Amino acid sequence: MTETLKGLLIGCGFFARNQLHGWSETNGAKIAAVCDLDAERARNYAAEFAIPAWHDTADVLSSGVFDFVDICTTMETHEELVALALRHRVPVIVQKPFAPDIATCRRIVANAAEAGVPVMVHENFRFQKIFRRIREILDSREIGEPTFGRLSWRNAIDVYSNQPYLLKTKRFMIMDVGIHMLDLARFLFGDAGDVSCFTQSVKQGLAGEDAATILLRHDNQVTSIVDVSYASHRFPNPFPQTLGEIEGRRGTIQILEGEVLLIHAGGKQRRETIKDDGRGWTSTPWTQIQDSVPRTQQHFIDTLLHGGGFETSAEDSLKTYALAEAAYRSAETGRVIDAKNL
Repeated sequence: MTETLKGLLIGCGFFARNQLHGWSETNGAKIAAVCDLDAERARNYAAEFAIPAWHDTADVLSSGVFDFVDICTTMETHEELVALALRHRVPVIVQKPFAPDIATCRRIVANAAEAGVPVMVHENFRFQKIFRRIREILDSREIGEPTFGRLSWRNAIDVYSNQPYLLKTKRFMIMDVGIHMLDLARFLFGDAGDVSCFTQSVKQGLAGEDAATILLRHDNQVTSIVDVSYASHRFPNPFPQTLGEIEGRRGTIQILEGEVLLIHAGGKQRRETIKDDGRGWTSTPWTQIQDSVPRTQQHFIDTLLHGGGFETSAEDSLKTYALAEAAYRSAETGRVIDAKNL
């Protein structure tokens, strides 16, 4: 590998602009080309970000000039595109959701292991500044051993204008945002097994769910609730903030609007406001999500260059996907599902 790794970004859709901004700030990497089936989109993105080459076919991975590939496409395409990268031994960072079903996820993981090529899933919620800070507080044991957590992501943002395919997606809310939140629950509280879930389709005409409430029992006996909705009307809209609380044996962390943490411990409370990174390309209300993108990418590149394991490796992400799969099965059957025995 070269000192500055050369990457190919595949998929010039809605979120790719954030990806490209993020790559422009990532130490040790640069995007050498973009690719999209729509040649005009690829050409426009290449021009906008001063990227030297664009392509309308992923077969360019066979050229041998790329040190990694960022797959920023919908989940139905991931297995084929990852397989192409594996054939040419190109390390992969791939958007969530990992794949449409857990069987496909397992195939991708098995194929990557057999090829010996590293694959990471782009789970960026855990790389948000506020949750890195919460992880520090938990590790300090200031609030003692955690016992309960609630992570809530509820708003009525119009996601359908930029991503109209979501209207026809049968597995919608849990796969779109819930998968991020389940990974966040694992990051903060550890792995989980038992899952109970109720889903709702509030907006008329949807093929899938636009709200879900998920109850998790973690291996360390923490109980957590993950609730997500695109049908919650509040003004001002809290999008895209994750709110909630974490209770420990000696205190509590409240996650409030405005990137505020209220920490209760030792009979006192203190307030911490988590400031954004001040990047020139971010904008309200997307800032906290946008700030997490280059952090996620930097972790990927640092691991490629210096060794170690990805926090959200393909193999590790199977545990998150299993929780999502268990949530759907629980909603369908009305039963508690053990995610570890799917």
